[in-house]
Amino acid sequence: MARLDVNRSGEMEVFARVFELGGFSAAARALRMTPSAISKLVGRLETRLGARLVNRSTRTLQFTAEGRLFYERSIRLLADMDEVERSVAEAEIPKGKIRVSANIPVGRQLLLPIVPAFLEAYPKLSLEISLTDQVIDLLEQRTDVALRSGPLKSSQLIARKLGAARMIIVGSPGYFARYGIPKTPDELTQHNRLGFSYARAAKGWPLMDKGVLKTIPPSGNIQVSDGDALRALAISGVGLVRLASFIVRDDIVAKRLVPILEKFNPGDIDELHAVYLGQGGLLPIRIRVFLEFLARHIKIGEGRPSREA
Repeated sequence: MARLDVNRSGEMEVFARVFELGGFSAAARALRMTPSAISKLVGRLETRLGARLVNRSTRTLQFTAEGRLFYERSIRLLADMDEVERSVAEAEIPKGKIRVSANIPVGRQLLLPIVPAFLEAYPKLSLEISLTDQVIDLLEQRTDVALRSGPLKSSQLIARKLGAARMIIVGSPGYFARYGIPKTPDELTQHNRLGFSYARAAKGWPLMDKGVLKTIPPSGNIQVSDGDALRALAISGVGLVRLASFIVRDDIVAKRLVPILEKFNPGDIDELHAVYLGQGGLLPIRIRVFLEFLARHIKIGEGRPSREA
């Protein structure tokens, strides 16, 4: 077995340069070494091989049959090594398609805005994005990554937390102008509270009143399947909604929506995760770079709204 401290590929490269340039001095100039260092390296190589590679004279070098054979085999091996390194390097360039699923608000407000920058950073990757509020089976739907908000169910999936946002109750200025602004949790029961058309882990809107946690169920005249639809209904003045703050933050800044009852807010949050199949702990590089990009660029935050009705 070869000794680990012998740089055989390095010796091959030096000897090949000596052979191609016809001398120690020329090879030394090309390799930025001294002629004596080249001579010593060839001498060590000959000793290890037990064969004379070069016949030296004061003016010329003559390569033996063994030296010519060693050169020919060396350049083939060096070419093979270059090919191996090149193929591995090319395999590490992220390329291919990534299939992504996200619920509608997350997709529209967090994922789609960063897609152009991702594709610019990784031009050999493409994305297939499905926006749905249904919880899909990643394996069955051939999906690589799903962005899911809220509590995660126990599964074989691996989850990476991307952030968390406070839950807040909001309504439009037009709605408050017609129906007034609830100042306490009890007054909230007199208002149109819009909710989701599917079962959620949270059965109502939790509010902390005088140290007691109250849960007010959404019992309005409209139920919809996704948070983006609730947001649109709230902006149009149909009723009040309770959503993750990232969904309505731009609307609050633009004064299309106004947060209410913040002093009663218990501070519960809606977490966002990227979930994916572990594949035995090994991930393709295309999935790894996508997850890292999401972690760096998706910004949710848990800050308290600056304006309240």
